[in-house]
Amino acid sequence: MSRSISLYKQLANHKLINQTINFDLKRIKSALKKLGNPEKKLGNVINFLGSSGKFTTLHSVKCFIEANKQTTTAYISPSLRDIKERFWMGDRFLTHQEIKKSIKLITKLKVPLTVFEALTIIYIINASQKNTDYHLVEAGALFAKDSTNVFDFPLAQVIVNINKQHLNFLAKNKKTLEEVVFQKVGFLSNFTRIYVGKQKPDVLIKIKKNLKKNKSIINYPNTWKLIKKSKNYFYKDKKNKIKLNTKNIHSKGLLENLCHAIKISLDLKIDKKVIEKTIPSIFFEGRFQYLKKGKIKNELYKKEQIMLDGAHAETDAKNLANYLRNIKVPKYAIWAMMKNKEPDLFIKQFKGIFKKIITLPIENEKNCMTASDLKAIAKKNKFNVDKANNLNRAIKIITSSDKKLIICMGSLYNVGNILNKN
Repeated sequence: MSRSISLYKQLANHKLINQTINFDLKRIKSALKKLGNPEKKLGNVINFLGSSGKFTTLHSVKCFIEANKQTTTAYISPSLRDIKERFWMGDRFLTHQEIKKSIKLITKLKVPLTVFEALTIIYIINASQKNTDYHLVEAGALFAKDSTNVFDFPLAQVIVNINKQHLNFLAKNKKTLEEVVFQKVGFLSNFTRIYVGKQKPDVLIKIKKNLKKNKSIINYPNTWKLIKKSKNYFYKDKKNKIKLNTKNIHSKGLLENLCHAIKISLDLKIDKKVIEKTIPSIFFEGRFQYLKKGKIKNELYKKEQIMLDGAHAETDAKNLANYLRNIKVPKYAIWAMMKNKEPDLFIKQFKGIFKKIITLPIENEKNCMTASDLKAIAKKNKFNVDKANNLNRAIKIITSSDKKLIICMGSLYNVGNILNKN
């Protein structure tokens, strides 16, 4: 973990690399040109963009492709426990040494970049040297001038749920949902297959408006359904019905992401039987994840369960809250969050769910909200709330021999810290 942090610091502290998010494709295109345009060597690129569900949809597609005895590279953001997780190279993650070597090569280019642009180039440099069947690329915040929007002819572009999560990246006079949709969808390729995931009706209208003149083959979310029969969920389209035989995926939102990935994978000619066989093994780390063992789990009483979810947007919070309302045990929350989120909108979704909330800062993150600020927001929303300086203290406030569920939520960065401690 310390090597991972030092590599992040090496990027963030370099005089040519800026931590401030700044959307502009000129910098990364200049750097890629100096490198001989390695992005052009990547065939069968699939972009994943949107607000909520990029990783879970990408990871599901990756699992289906690899179960079909094909190979992938993958670029995800953020990593949970280690910078290596961002860069999957067919059969393993990049090593710290390979990442360090790539950083050295990038800084020699003398091109000013943002941290995310540098990370994207690290992926492209190394993926271009691999002979894999597919390249799966997760976008950052928006897409119009996102550093992952550098592939001329992607095989497919996948739009997951779009919501207000990234309003903070827009200019003051353009902080609207309509502008978010435009920035994410209005700049897609005209020569690809576009897959649109489940959306709110008003968002879907906006997406269709932006794609009206797009010449790609567009698959809208009405081409498949998530259905429930008795206690079982199924994926269903005109030709296929697939049981979602999983004990690892707990919420409707995540099941919809899985279905979206099934639709894409079927179109990639992956056999239905391969998909059915793979579903039980698919697992999303840090998303609705119950800790079954480890140091933190061992510190709890037998009747206590602990679950991690990196949900940090209003839509994600609604999804988590809907799941928690069906859990018939007392529930407590440990809440941490980054500064560029909307904590008030987030916490409002959990009214009537938690007996108590403990707020805390995120370790190793300068841009996180303080425990005191989060406490004030929770208190304003009429929650029973206390604060703690760290996770150990938060757990000590909550833990007892009584039956309960403890949910650690609000930040993937905090979830990553917890996984490392566990």
